[in-house]
Amino acid sequence: MPVIDKRIGFLGSGQMAEALARGLMKRGLVTAERIACNDPNPARKELFKGFGATPYESNIDVARNADVLFVAVKPQHVAQVLSEVRPVLTESHTIVSIAAGITVDKLVEAAGPDAHVVRVMPNTPCLVGETAAAMCLGGKANSDDEALVRSIFEAVGKIYTVDEKLLAAVTGLSGSGPAYVFMMIEALADGGVRAGLPRDISQALAAQTVLGSAKMVLETGTHPGALKDMVTSPAGTTIAGVHELEKAGVRAAFMSAVVAATERANQLSKM
Repeated sequence: MPVIDKRIGFLGSGQMAEALARGLMKRGLVTAERIACNDPNPARKELFKGFGATPYESNIDVARNADVLFVAVKPQHVAQVLSEVRPVLTESHTIVSIAAGITVDKLVEAAGPDAHVVRVMPNTPCLVGETAAAMCLGGKANSDDEALVRSIFEAVGKIYTVDEKLLAAVTGLSGSGPAYVFMMIEALADGGVRAGLPRDISQALAAQTVLGSAKMVLETGTHPGALKDMVTSPAGTTIAGVHELEKAGVRAAFMSAVVAATERANQLSKM
C-alpha cells in the first residue's frame, strides 16, 4: 500500500482508535510522528505516546495538527467534540466518525456545512486487523475522501461504501455479528466438551474451524451452501448434525438476530 501523506488525529483514544493507529503503522502507511490524539483518560494518551504518537491537551490542538480527524468518542459526546473543533476546521480536513448511531446530518450540523464528513461502521475484529466495515459520505465529502478512508481501513480489514440508509443493516450484520460468531464458537466448543474433548482443544478447534471456513468463502468465491454440500456426504455424520441445526431453527435465528439488531440501530439513530 502507498504511504498516506496525511496527518492523522484521534478525538478519543480508545481501543478502536488504537487498533487503527497500530494498523496504519504496521502497514507502513503512516509513521507514529504523524499521529495526534486526545482523550479524557490520561492512561490512553500515555499509551499512544508509548508507541510514538503525540498526545495533546485539547481537541482543538489535535484538529490543528491533523488532516484526517477521527471522531472516536462515545455517541453522546460527538456533537460537543465537533462543535469544539469547528472553529479550526478547514476544507482540507476529512472528518471520520466511528460513533454508532450518529447520522451524517448530525455530524454536518455539528461540524459545519462545509465539512467533509465520512461516517464509518467498523467492528471489533479491527483490533486484530480483520474489520468488516462500511462507510457513507456526507457534507462536502467527495471521491478523494472516500479513497482516503478506504486506504486507512484496508490497513485493518475490509470496507465497503453504502447508502446511509443501509448502515443500520451493516450494524445488525457485521457490527453486531462478532457477538453471534463468538456465541457459535462457544457453543461448538461446549459440544466438543460434551463429546469428550478437553476444553482448550475443543475451543481451539472450534475457532480454527470458523476461521478456515470463512477463508474458504472469501478466497474461493463459492456460495456457502455449495461449500456446505461439499462436506455433507449421504447418510454421513455431517448431514446428521445439519439436520439437528435445521430442527433447532439455527438459520432462522441468525436471520432474526440481524433483523432485530438492525431495527434497534434504526431506533437509536432517531433518538
